[in-house]
Amino acid sequence: MVNLVSRWRTIRCLNGNILIRRKRHYHHLHPHHPLKRSILKNLSPPPHRHCFASTSQQHKNSVSLDLYTPNKRISHLIRNGRINEARALFDAMPHRNIVTWNSMITGYVRRREMAKARKLFDEMPERDVVSWNLMISGYVSCRGRWVEEGRHLFDEMPERDCVSWNTMISGYTRSGRMDEALQLFDGMQERNVVSWNAMVTGFLQNGDVERAIEFFMRMPERDSASLSALVAGLIQNGELDEAKRILLTSGRQDDDRGDLVHAYNILLAGYGQNGRVDEARQLFDQIPFYDGGQKDGGRFERNVVSWNSMIMCYVKAGDIFSARVLFDQMKERDTISWNTMISGYVRMSDMEEAWMLFQEMPNPDTLTWNSMISGFAQKGNLELARALFATIPQKNLVSWNSMIAGYENNGDYKGATELYRQMLLQGEKPDRHTLSSVLSVCSGFAALHLGMQIHQQITKTVIPDIPINNSLITMYSRCGAIVEAQTIFDEVKLQKEVISWNAMIGGYAFHGFAAEALDLFEMMKRLKVRPTYITFISVLNACAHAGLVKEGRMHFKSMACEFGIEPRIEHFASLVDIVGRHGQLEEAMDLINSMPFEPDKAVWGALLGACRVHNNVELARVAAEALMKLEPESSARMYCFTTCMLMWGNGIMQQK
Repeated sequence: MVNLVSRWRTIRCLNGNILIRRKRHYHHLHPHHPLKRSILKNLSPPPHRHCFASTSQQHKNSVSLDLYTPNKRISHLIRNGRINEARALFDAMPHRNIVTWNSMITGYVRRREMAKARKLFDEMPERDVVSWNLMISGYVSCRGRWVEEGRHLFDEMPERDCVSWNTMISGYTRSGRMDEALQLFDGMQERNVVSWNAMVTGFLQNGDVERAIEFFMRMPERDSASLSALVAGLIQNGELDEAKRILLTSGRQDDDRGDLVHAYNILLAGYGQNGRVDEARQLFDQIPFYDGGQKDGGRFERNVVSWNSMIMCYVKAGDIFSARVLFDQMKERDTISWNTMISGYVRMSDMEEAWMLFQEMPNPDTLTWNSMISGFAQKGNLELARALFATIPQKNLVSWNSMIAGYENNGDYKGATELYRQMLLQGEKPDRHTLSSVLSVCSGFAALHLGMQIHQQITKTVIPDIPINNSLITMYSRCGAIVEAQTIFDEVKLQKEVISWNAMIGGYAFHGFAAEALDLFEMMKRLKVRPTYITFISVLNACAHAGLVKEGRMHFKSMACEFGIEPRIEHFASLVDIVGRHGQLEEAMDLINSMPFEPDKAVWGALLGACRVHNNVELARVAAEALMKLEPESSARMYCFTTCMLMWGNGIMQQK
């Protein structure tokens, strides 16, 4: 008898554990909710007079216990993205319970494989409210026509809980169907704070600020997400002043809530994104701060996110000094604090300060290392950048991209291609940024064969976007494969932007196809694509190659008159080249004298070349002296001297 009673107690204890778990799962239900009463009734232990568990009941309990481990294993596999292994385990299980089925459905829903999820749902021997809610949430997250599938299941549910209603309401709001969301909301017998938050967020997502504020004010109770969601939504709708008004009003009413600081932090970030640094600092100073003193009860206070947000405001505005002052005042810093300051110094090209902070940082993460690599590469210090790259504890794709882009920007095309090959050998898969950088490398030293290999890789791995297509056009045109460049340019069709046009016009001009370059420029203007200063560099170069002096003058004049583009030194150099090649050297010299800035070596080089062609010794001497002043230590000095001597010799021979 003792053994039997002891055995029953063990079973009862196990049943109690199951009951506790189920109670936790349905804690949100009303005590008199029919589903909760049904669960408690089914899971409650038998009355004392029927204390001896039946054999079938013992078997059922044993099966439930046996399923705990495989169910946990299925959930683990799904969380780690190993859905096929989870399904194989599911199929191999001789017994399953509702938890098993729900776990497997969850995996498919997360991957938006709704056909597979629905097949399992339809095959379930029994379902609970979680099963229905999983399917509804999966359908509404896919949006479009799938929302109707979710609504169909919602209408079929034998019993609904608040999660069911809230999920369906959120599905409608995310799809912009606010009338249907409001209809469901009005039909709810019991609403919770999540229901109200869903409606407020929905109105904000659909641009109805007035209704969002109205619903927020009507809320019978609010949680930490309510005010934060409203402030974030108002910022997204450009209503920063309204967000501040509501925040400060609510803050005075609920300043004893510690989570109120989250809404303040969101508004701080909003001010930073819009460049309103002074207002951000005023708000930051209004957040209570207890510098070692006694905290006032449960009142909210600044946290590390508040400090980080304010520092980021200063960094974005370029005020690195004020950012550093705040950083030094922080009693507690996290990784984001350090990274924000280091990236700020990198943006200001102050690598000395960035390096000092990097050395002081307790535990630099991969983002920190990448920022330093990128900073040194941008400064042209490839040796230090590569040393950091070699010692980084854990490289990611950004690390490789930063180093490859560093080589490319500094003209070390060989280093970039070698690093790219090393990256592939180590099994790292390139992304769009990698491929775009390597294409720029191919353009830099006209590596057509490598460029074609990258093009093949692009077609296999990614869908080309506008920047990738622009890089391909530039690469083929710079490498002289004009037909291939034109083919891609034509295929882009409506996705063309001004960079696409510049790449194609520049390609034609660079390889001497002046007529094609100018025809394409006229087409560009007819299609109302506004040219840039880069466009006119290519157009003027095309005119120079073709000897089109009149057209060159016309396009140079149209820059400012028609498109409001102030000519830069590159444009003056091209126009000097155009008129100089045509023998109009005095006009070229007048043009140089009228320049609003000092001529550079390209301008004087263009004049010197024209003087040599047309044998103008006097102006050649002027150009040569100017070049030697600009580059006294370079080989240009010897070139200028030789040129002048040859021209002087030619002049004597002609006189004889």
